[in-house]
Amino acid sequence: MGLPKSTIVRLLQTLEEEGFVNNDRMQGGYQITSLTESLSCGFQRDPLILEAGRQSMQDLTREVKWPTSIALFDFDAVVVRYSTASSSPLAPFHSTVNMRLSLVSRALGRAYLAFCADAVINDIVGVLARSGNQEDFIARNPKRLWSNIYEIRKKGYAERVVGIKPQTSTLAVPVMFNGEVRASLGVTYFSSVMSRKEAAERLAPSLIATAQKIGQNLAQIMEHAS
Repeated sequence: MGLPKSTIVRLLQTLEEEGFVNNDRMQGGYQITSLTESLSCGFQRDPLILEAGRQSMQDLTREVKWPTSIALFDFDAVVVRYSTASSSPLAPFHSTVNMRLSLVSRALGRAYLAFCADAVINDIVGVLARSGNQEDFIARNPKRLWSNIYEIRKKGYAERVVGIKPQTSTLAVPVMFNGEVRASLGVTYFSSVMSRKEAAERLAPSLIATAQKIGQNLAQIMEHAS
């Protein structure tokens, strides 16, 4: 019932030539492009973020050397959908793709949650307060949670809660589009190499600029696809 490998390769090469997929050699696979939206109304918007962010994330990793990750919201967490770990000379891990991360303890989750509308935050926190994940414990302390949210909004970036996987640290920012947060973007580094203050000074400006670039790329892709 399966197709020969040579046939699959030829099909993928044809789809790549027609612009429906990209061969992402860094990640070892093919990714669909926004052009597939013309084939079916069932195409979801999430892959557009990945298409908009892939090259900018690679550029950021070439600049700062550390791996970058982009995460999308999924009910009670964010899920890493793309990472440049394979192209980073300093990556502390092989890959984080498909990893689920807490919205209130992990940098990528906190960067997403903090920039949601207040009403949305309250809805999400209502779910997290009943979570069995130990990393969601802060959701049961509204005063502390909102203090964290206001601090993140003021700084413009989020960090992982101290004590969780202390060998590494992550700095993360929201990816905004049309005034709404659509994803979160982060850079992970060894805690022994930089303090959090040093990381913020060195990494935050480039990380924020990259997130803004991804938002601009997304606008262009959606305009082209419409």
